[in-house]
Amino acid sequence: MPRIDRYILSLLLTLFGFFALVLVSVYWINRAVSLFDDLMNDGQTALVVLEFTALTLPLVISVVLPVAAFVATAYGTNRLSGESELVAMQAAGLSPWRLARPVLIFGVFVGVMVAVLVHGLVPMARARLADRQSELAENMTAQFLRPGTFQYPTDGLTLFIRDIANDGRLLDVFIEDARNPNDQTLYTSEEALLVRADSGPVLVLLQGMVQNLTQKDDKRNLAITRFEELSYDMGDVLPEGSSKGRDLRDYGTLRLLNPDAQLLKATGATAGDARREAHERIAQPLLSPVAAMIGFATLMIGGFSRFGVWRQVLWAILGLIVVQFISNAAANQVGRNTDLWPLLYLPAMVGAGICIVLLWLASKPRRMKCGTTGDAT
Repeated sequence: MPRIDRYILSLLLTLFGFFALVLVSVYWINRAVSLFDDLMNDGQTALVVLEFTALTLPLVISVVLPVAAFVATAYGTNRLSGESELVAMQAAGLSPWRLARPVLIFGVFVGVMVAVLVHGLVPMARARLADRQSELAENMTAQFLRPGTFQYPTDGLTLFIRDIANDGRLLDVFIEDARNPNDQTLYTSEEALLVRADSGPVLVLLQGMVQNLTQKDDKRNLAITRFEELSYDMGDVLPEGSSKGRDLRDYGTLRLLNPDAQLLKATGATAGDARREAHERIAQPLLSPVAAMIGFATLMIGGFSRFGVWRQVLWAILGLIVVQFISNAAANQVGRNTDLWPLLYLPAMVGAGICIVLLWLASKPRRMKCGTTGDAT
């Protein structure tokens, strides 16, 4: 790599490291504060809070890196222009297309980092976070499983357990679900087991009976069903939001491209939704080189001004906003119709087109504006 490319690339990487650290810290602390309040209110320890905040860090970094690349490129180009280094480089015969090469390398480097995060670290962290949330949900469920007392987890729901055996079996379980006055159900069983499923904690009732009392048009009907084994979803017992199924973002990209029945059942999503999520991940790293090139190409337009390059900076921010707006609009359209997933790659194509036009304008020779002067008589 030529020395001039190494110089520009080292400058951009240094600025990128600084801005990425600042932006990640601000964004992460903001999310960690809300997560801290939620977990501490649930009675969790500081170690659990630290673990959960650490597991959210890869997602935060993947979101912040393209923005940090844009800021680093815009600031670095402004610095090179302010210190007349860009003028010297162009006077030596380097065109804007040639100067854009280290910037493009820098953008590709950031894109590779984002790809590693969205295809590897983020799904792993989210899967681990989902497992820990399920474990905490089970612990919260266990708080309601107190032997010898009637529990009222929610309005209209009553739970009673006579005793808990040493091996974890629940003995003589009684559940009354009277949340609907016209459709009341009583569950009784000799034994029960608390198990974990993809949708959350489930209470497996053994050797029992279900009594269902319905009322319609002043008529009451009682239906009795005996069972050897019956599953009761403990999501009704848990506080709202503490128990939920898996999310598509918890799975790897290759598995989302070819979703199986187990994945679709765990997430409650369709095959089109899974493929949409996969293509969103593939398209996301493409925005990093686009953001970097927009920050560079926009500041290359225009000549020297004692008032600075604030106009070019505003245009660069506007260009980035346009690309992000197109990205959001494409995501909304694909969310309505998953067959339109090629639209997810449109923002990167539009951003690349903007960069090409800007570099073409920057490479055009500028004419000096000269006023006419008359001959002295």
